[in-house]
Amino acid sequence: MQKNDQKVNKSEVANKEEVVLDFWQKAKIFEQSVERKAPMGDYIFYDGPPFATGTPHYGHIVASVMKDVVPRYQTMKGFRVPRKWGWDCHGLPIENIAEKELGVNSKKEIEEKIGVEKFNETCRKKVLSFVNVWEKMIPRLGRWVDMKNDYRTMDPEFMESVWWVFKQLWDKELIYEDYRSMHVCPRCETTLSQSEVSEGYEMVQDLSVVAKFKLKSEQKIGNDIVIDDYTYILAWTTTPWTLIGNVALAINKDIKYQLVEADKKYIVAKDRVDSVFDGKDYDVVEEFKGDKLLNLEYDALFDYYSNSSLENHENGWKVYYGDFVNINEGTGVVHIAPAFGEDDMKLGKKNKLPFIQHVSLSGVFNDEVIDFKGIHVKPLKKEERLSTDIEIIKYLAKIGKLFSKAKYEHSYPHCWRCDTPLLNYASSSWFVNVSKIKKRMLELACDIKWSPEHLKSGRFGNWLEGARDWSISRQRYWASVMPLWVCECGEQKVMGSIKELEEVSDKKVNDLHKHVVDKIFLNCKKCKGKMKRVPDVLDTWFDSGSMPYAQAHYPFGNKKQFDENFPAQFIGEGVDQTRCWFYYLHVISTAVNDSAAFENVIANGIVLAENGKKMSKRLENYPDPTEMINKYGADSIRYYLLTSQVMLADQLCFKESELSEVFRNVIMMLNNVLKFYFIFDDGLDHYIMHNESKSNNILDKWIRVKFSLLIKSVTGGMDNYNLPRATRPIENFINDLSTWYVRRSRDRFKSDDLVDKKNALNTLAYVLVEFSKVMAPFMPFIAEDIWQRVTRNNYRTKEKSVHLQNWPILEVEINKSDLSIDANMKNVRKIVELGLSARDKASIKVRQPLEQISINNIEISEEYLILVKDELNVKEVILNKGKGEISIELDTIITQELRLEGLKRDIVRFINSMRKQASLTINDMTIMYYYTNSILLKEVIDRYKDSILKDTLSAQILDYQFKKEENLNIEKELEIGGNILKIGIIKK
Repeated sequence: MQKNDQKVNKSEVANKEEVVLDFWQKAKIFEQSVERKAPMGDYIFYDGPPFATGTPHYGHIVASVMKDVVPRYQTMKGFRVPRKWGWDCHGLPIENIAEKELGVNSKKEIEEKIGVEKFNETCRKKVLSFVNVWEKMIPRLGRWVDMKNDYRTMDPEFMESVWWVFKQLWDKELIYEDYRSMHVCPRCETTLSQSEVSEGYEMVQDLSVVAKFKLKSEQKIGNDIVIDDYTYILAWTTTPWTLIGNVALAINKDIKYQLVEADKKYIVAKDRVDSVFDGKDYDVVEEFKGDKLLNLEYDALFDYYSNSSLENHENGWKVYYGDFVNINEGTGVVHIAPAFGEDDMKLGKKNKLPFIQHVSLSGVFNDEVIDFKGIHVKPLKKEERLSTDIEIIKYLAKIGKLFSKAKYEHSYPHCWRCDTPLLNYASSSWFVNVSKIKKRMLELACDIKWSPEHLKSGRFGNWLEGARDWSISRQRYWASVMPLWVCECGEQKVMGSIKELEEVSDKKVNDLHKHVVDKIFLNCKKCKGKMKRVPDVLDTWFDSGSMPYAQAHYPFGNKKQFDENFPAQFIGEGVDQTRCWFYYLHVISTAVNDSAAFENVIANGIVLAENGKKMSKRLENYPDPTEMINKYGADSIRYYLLTSQVMLADQLCFKESELSEVFRNVIMMLNNVLKFYFIFDDGLDHYIMHNESKSNNILDKWIRVKFSLLIKSVTGGMDNYNLPRATRPIENFINDLSTWYVRRSRDRFKSDDLVDKKNALNTLAYVLVEFSKVMAPFMPFIAEDIWQRVTRNNYRTKEKSVHLQNWPILEVEINKSDLSIDANMKNVRKIVELGLSARDKASIKVRQPLEQISINNIEISEEYLILVKDELNVKEVILNKGKGEISIELDTIITQELRLEGLKRDIVRFINSMRKQASLTINDMTIMYYYTNSILLKEVIDRYKDSILKDTLSAQILDYQFKKEENLNIEKELEIGGNILKIGIIKK
């Protein structure tokens, strides 16, 4: 995180937010929002729980803001939205922390040196290390969530529901055991699921090898080519360490191959010859189709296993057909090691090939591999990861079996938690038969609404289309366990509840973790022997996919409520969860309920450092979130994130400069509007007064129309779960409110016309209160403060909050008249823009009055023209009807009369600036003293004395010679065109 020389002090905004937070907590506003009557019923939201082993970062903040906005909005729409916090407590992240604390580096050390019970209990203690940090940060972001009645995936109630889910799948014959090639992490010594593998691909540089496999002599290629003692078939691999497990070569029978003579004779795919023999002299001896090579025998590269009594030994070390063989790279010949590749294993099963697994699950060569015994095939230290392949290559060169070697850059899977290169490894595992329900999963997915929409058919849809059976067993310790007991006779029994286990074991069960339930044995009804639990634990994604049931302890509790409310109306999480949490929820809900688990989903993207790189604590390349909150407030961060592309599954490079813009243009501008309102506030409830009678002033009518359009826009965005679309119009409205409505109405607030003044106050009060409701889901702190102060609740009544109000609805449907008002005001603002540009071009400041402006190609009523006159400071507007683009002609001739009036405005502006510097308010009347030698300035003051008095809230304007006071509040000089005017002000 970026460090400043000094710690950031809390801003006024941040301090005000903490006052609001204190009010929420003491008045239990969140609790009231959940407990109050909900005419629309329940709205169910599932929250993907974070690990409690680290502190919140910007990724968590994005997700938390997203997960807060939707429930707040739906609450205001009349729903009850329970928000239960959860902790993800199981899996490798916690195990890795425990390993470091206990000083162990392998499963063997855990089991033999520490013991599973001590290891698991260490994991339990480390799980909630940073809970206190989360409990401070999440509320400070303005997120409402129930952290007191949280769920934890390590609790017996949660784990019992996971068992129930497992039994549902078992009873539907969706769980089976199989032996197949999968990715394993040699450090963690466990298999990984398809989604876990997809998370950890990295570009790496490996060594590729073309090895020489000597064909046995006297065999024939086809009918007429007899193989001699110097003929080899060349095969290419990027994993030289697997060559020890080679038992076959695969070719494609439809590809053309050539027998090439160089130093010896070699067989290579025709289209790969030039590449393989690049830089070497060679002659083509013969050409033939691949089917001519089938069943040719060759000598094993390594003899560690070739002479042993392996099962199916007679089928090994031959050439077979593989439809996966291509000529895109390599030699057109693939070396086959059934223990280390999916295609390899399929070919091995099909042709009953011998099976050589010369590497343990820990990634170390077995003892039979005497030349490399005990060496790790992919050393854990990054700088050593090519060392084993180098040794293999040296050995091949030594025995004359190396044809060529090269560096090869490619994408390679790594463990998503410990960053160890994975191995493709044949292993036994338990699977969920996703293939069996895949068609139904695709059908149910059609009804899910995604934001952004392209994820439906894209990332999520594509993942579903390619879904494979799910490997759910892991060879680890701290996780929910597989509730499956087996007997040597083949009998199997699944436990679906604690009660069931207690009944069949006659033991009291308080914990369902491995070190506890592994000690429980069952009596086998079939053979009267002892049944023991399958030692594997469950993939932690099984916990995640079971979360809807397990957080409610379903079906052991909350059954009626759950059945009535499933599926959830909304979930939200990072876009990477399309292949993880979203996917596993869908798998399990399809299998258990024949239903999707959720109806609407928002996927956020990734927050990167300002330079586009991944945020890193080590590199300190991003600002500390707490400091940003203290400096700009949580509302600024929320709005910055909500309006960005990160809420549409895209990347965001976090820039403090952009956050600062939000702070200025949204939070501070709105605060200034609020301050302006209270400058003229007379103690009456103008919000209620507005509802009793509405103003016909065009500015009042216009801002109400703009607000109606805002409600429509924000509501539409929220109902479509498009957060940027819902949020972005808010800044535009604040800009309209401040820079046009308030600025153009400023004189009305000071006016002697009490009706017009009241109308302005009433309208602004109405807009602020109603607008606070629209802002409430997005910027909850400033929304609360505005609502409390303008409604005059002032945090006094604990049952009142903007977040307990109903969502604003349109008073009447927006009609043509409303749209006409908006269109006319847009034209006014365009005319003003053109006029100001013309003034700027003529170097005439706005304070200088001009005689007239001509506006071409427009028809507009007088109430709008008054605004044009005032804004452009012109005496007269001439309209020229016509069609086409609006244009203007500005009369820039300045008469003496106009000049004097312009000078008056300069003087008024200067005096009001002095008043501000002296901290005088609109309630402070003053006496003004002046002195000047300029006849011109004396004429201005004499002619416009009454206007100056009114515009500067002065009771008198006196010559300095009449000054009696000893000390003035402020005294300054103004230079105008070489003339000096001395002014002094004292509060009356």
